[in-house]
Amino acid sequence: MNAQKEQQQRRLWYGLDLVITGEAREAVEYALMEAGALGTETEVGGLPLLRVSAYFDNVPERESIRMALQEALRIYSLPSSSVLDMSVRDVADQDWLGEWKKSWQPMEVGERFIIAPPWSEIPDALDRLVIRIEPGMAFGTGTHETTRLCLAAIEKHFNGGSFLDVGTGTGILAIAAARLFPEARVEACDTDAEAIAIAEENAQLNGVSEIVFRVGSVEEGQTASANSVCANLTAEVIAQILPTLIGVTCGRLILSGILDTQRDTVVTRLQELGVSKAPEVSSEGEWVCIVV
Repeated sequence: MNAQKEQQQRRLWYGLDLVITGEAREAVEYALMEAGALGTETEVGGLPLLRVSAYFDNVPERESIRMALQEALRIYSLPSSSVLDMSVRDVADQDWLGEWKKSWQPMEVGERFIIAPPWSEIPDALDRLVIRIEPGMAFGTGTHETTRLCLAAIEKHFNGGSFLDVGTGTGILAIAAARLFPEARVEACDTDAEAIAIAEENAQLNGVSEIVFRVGSVEEGQTASANSVCANLTAEVIAQILPTLIGVTCGRLILSGILDTQRDTVVTRLQELGVSKAPEVSSEGEWVCIVV
């Protein structure tokens, strides 16, 4: 009887398992978080396929999930066939949460940064700057290639003064700039109000609450120019707002969220807008970072 009562008192969670193509990982993980997942984890299946699991505290609504996936795949210019299978299962208690946390280990990025979740212990960081980010709640946890490329570019090119992060997500890039130069003026914006709230929490967690976060996009004439401007978005969005990004940059413009196959399109657009100097391009995997 006691065992039965205990079982009844244990909270039931729900796991949503998807089989996807490898290139759809970022889009799918983003869509699942947008659909209300409390966390996601990805494991390699039979390559080139991946298995992504998302966890919910209520039965996930399949139609809402499908709509979120469809929109994310559209943004990333991926076919709907990128998601091959989807199923729901019951998950007893919170065992999944402990396992999920184990998968988030501190990561060294460049020569200066260690990106770590709040619960991890880092006994000796030496001369590195530890940035604590709550994973899984907005884009930008340090695990994705584009985030690492941007962090490396900030480490190399940002020399203080002022910094603007467009599409800040978790706030990780703005936080990195503020940690490198505490006296710098650092601002960040995102069209997602929830992302801004998360970024503000992460900034407080890292002791850089003086960063100015705001909901909205970058607007020339209303957004203060900065010595370094970083936009880790998608090639499609970057192409649309590139004139404004150039207009608010008075030093280095760092662009990422761009696939290697989209590099020439962005470079050509820069040339059309009067940027004559050849950009610096770095890459990791299938992603590139363009600095002008």
